[in-house]
Amino acid sequence: MSQTTDHALERMVFFSDAVFAIAITLLVIEVHVPEVPRAGGDRAYWIALAHLIPNLVGYFVSFGVIGAFWMGHHRAFSLASHYSPRVLAWNLLLLGSVAFMPFLTAFMAEYAGARVPASLYWLWMLVMALLNLRVNTIAVGPEMRAATTTDEDARYIRARGIATIAASLCALALAQVAPFFAPLAMITLPLWRRMLYRPRRAVADAAAA
Repeated sequence: MSQTTDHALERMVFFSDAVFAIAITLLVIEVHVPEVPRAGGDRAYWIALAHLIPNLVGYFVSFGVIGAFWMGHHRAFSLASHYSPRVLAWNLLLLGSVAFMPFLTAFMAEYAGARVPASLYWLWMLVMALLNLRVNTIAVGPEMRAATTTDEDARYIRARGIATIAASLCALALAQVAPFFAPLAMITLPLWRRMLYRPRRAVADAAAA
């Protein structure tokens, strides 16, 4: 049975926010300040910074990825007001996958353009997307949702979760043929969201027309 214990729900959300914050902060640790001889001149500094481009790309991509998952988590749990023990293990699995992202980001950046690191990164992204869908679906389900949360709200959250899975699959597929450009597949995310979710009122208006 679910519990209507706001304190338990708040503790879980606060803990989740902390894990997201730590994971997103750890990303920058892998972007090391380059060593440049002081006698090298301006050109040496620019060359050293250019060598950091894979690390910087990995940082910004993963910052966006983790940030997007946090926003989705925040959005779903803002629609919940009751705690259910059923969500706890799934949420821990999601947080564990998020916490592993700094390592995979560093691995992909170190071997930029290599198929295996890129494939592992985007496969892990797919795992995160699946866990994210599970957690957020429970959060807006009958056990946890707030009295003001509607079925339409829940449908919107699920559609966004499925869209993230679809975009992750696109990135994983692109990583097999052009690993360095796999992040570009995430541009398809808004398209998937539009395809997978249309407000019922808009659907009804379209049918009436």
